[in-house]
This record gives sequence, structure tokens and C-alpha cells, in this order.
Amino acid sequence: MRSGLVNSGKLPQNETMSSGVPDVSVVIPVHNEVESLPHLLEAIASALRASQLSYEIICVDDGSTDGSAQLLKEQAQRRSDLKAVILRRNYGQTAAMAAGFNYALSQVIVTLDADLQNDPADIPILLAKLEEGYDLVSGWRQNRQDGAMKRLLPSKIANWLIRSSTGVNIHDYGCSLKAYRAELVADMNLYGELHRFLPALAYIEGARITEMPVRHHARRFGRSKYGLWRTFRVLMDLLTILFMKRFLTRPMHVFGLLGLVSIVLGTALGIHLTWVKLATGENIGNRPLLFLAVLLLLTGVQLFCFGLLAELQMRTYHESQGRPIYRVREVVKNSDQ
Repeated sequence: MRSGLVNSGKLPQNETMSSGVPDVSVVIPVHNEVESLPHLLEAIASALRASQLSYEIICVDDGSTDGSAQLLKEQAQRRSDLKAVILRRNYGQTAAMAAGFNYALSQVIVTLDADLQNDPADIPILLAKLEEGYDLVSGWRQNRQDGAMKRLLPSKIANWLIRSSTGVNIHDYGCSLKAYRAELVADMNLYGELHRFLPALAYIEGARITEMPVRHHARRFGRSKYGLWRTFRVLMDLLTILFMKRFLTRPMHVFGLLGLVSIVLGTALGIHLTWVKLATGENIGNRPLLFLAVLLLLTGVQLFCFGLLAELQMRTYHESQGRPIYRVREVVKNSDQ
């Protein structure tokens, strides 16, 4: 890739494409967006051609049922700038993004949603900022065009929680419009719902991160795939990120602390009940409070520890075997590519 993203006139415009490596790879997870896709593809092409950038568009169909996959295959056979990656079933946005990252050729990757709410005209702005020495530039939808329930309840609360917990000062974690250096995403293994935490994961890897205000449009076709039900999943993944950030290489610091607290509480309770038995002669074996306290304590500690151990085990499973979290049915591209 050239040292500068914007053509300076010193090199021919198609220099990187002649070597098979575009200036930028645009990765788009797609799930039931058949009406938006033709408009989106043309908008991306128009924005990047105006900037004199060579590019490729990688659309990953994540188990669509509305004809999006067929449309992408037809478009990929006609267009030299489009690569359609069709997954076998719906794996989720994180897996779709991971597939797009793996098929990207460029050293710079841009992601955005397929619903036309992100504006492709903002891509050159993010790329210019990335060239200032950053590893990740995140879009910030300052003037969101979503409904109040989506804008105020889940989004603002989730952004505040993630920002406060991770220490990464990004205002809009939910904005899919981001620009990355390819070596950064190559170091991050994605699973679950971790796509929304990419800035936090990048921060763990020591990345230089910033954000830029971007435009946001109201949805033109279809309906939103997001809702309040995702808040629970965000909270669970946030716990995973916090654990990875603080205790990934020293899990005993958290498990040992919980074990110590459990032992202290159990010992204190045992001393108290022993004193009651010896001092008053009361029968303590059939007290409901005793059984409830023991049950809640043991169940809480076990569930918490099992959850974190399961996250670590899954991470080890995927990374040690190099096993992907998705399965590709087919990859369709122009015969000239």
C-alpha cells in the first residue's frame, strides 16, 4: 500500500490495483438488506472513486432470508470491485465481520452497516485521520436519527458503561463505521458479540485510537435489527472484556479473591453459629436462613467462576486450533479478480 491514501499525483491511480492490493477494503456485514444493497454499493464506489482510491468491497451475507445473498452473488459476477462471502447460516454480526477481515486484501479496512444509515461519503475522512498515525478511527454519530428508545435507553447507557469500565474514551461504541489498520484486526480474535468492543480490544493490544464525527441517516428500508434485548448480551460481553483487560494473564487474582472472600464469610458464619450452639444450646441445623445463605453463596461463586472459566476455555479453543467461528458456503467474485 502507498504511504498516503489520497492520490498525490506522483503515482498512477491504479498502481495498487495492478499489484492486486487495493488501497482500502470495505467490509460490510449483511443480514436481510436486499433493498439497501444496490444503493449502498454505488454510494461506496462513488465516494472512493472521487478520492482516487483503489478499493474492494467485501459483503458478508450472514444467513439472509430476503434475497440479499442472491443479489450479492449477481452483483459480484458483474462488478470487479465486489467480493460476496456467503455464510452457511446466521452466525451474528461479529462472525460476519471476522469473515470480512479474513478475506480483506488491503492494509486498511473500513467497516460499516448495510442499512444506509452510515454515510459512505465519510470514509475518506476516516482514512485521512488514520494516516495521522492512528491504528483505529471510530465514527461518532453526534446527530443520531434513530428513535428515542434506541438512542437514549440502550445506546447512551451502554456507551457510558463501556467507556467508564474500559477507560477507552469513545463516545459511540455502537457505530459500525470505523477504519482499522489490518495488522490490528489480525491480532484480535472475535467471537460472541465482541464486535461492539473492538476499540476496547484494540486498546488492550496497545492501539492508538481516536474518533471522528460522522453523519447518520434515518433507515430507508426494512427495520432495525437492534433492540433492548441486546442490552443483556452487551453487559455479559462487557464483563468478558473487563476480565480480559485486567485478569487474562493472572486469573488467580480474581478467582483467589473470590475464594478468599467465600472462605472468610463461611468461617465467620460458622463461628457465629457455633457460638449460638454452645452459648444457648439452640439447634442450628434446621434453620432456613443457614440453608439459604449457604445455597446462595455456593451457587453465586460457582456460576461466576464457571462463566469466566468458560470464556477462557473458548478463547483457548479458538486460538490454539486456529478454528474459525464461521463457515463459508461459497465466495463469489468477478472472474477477472
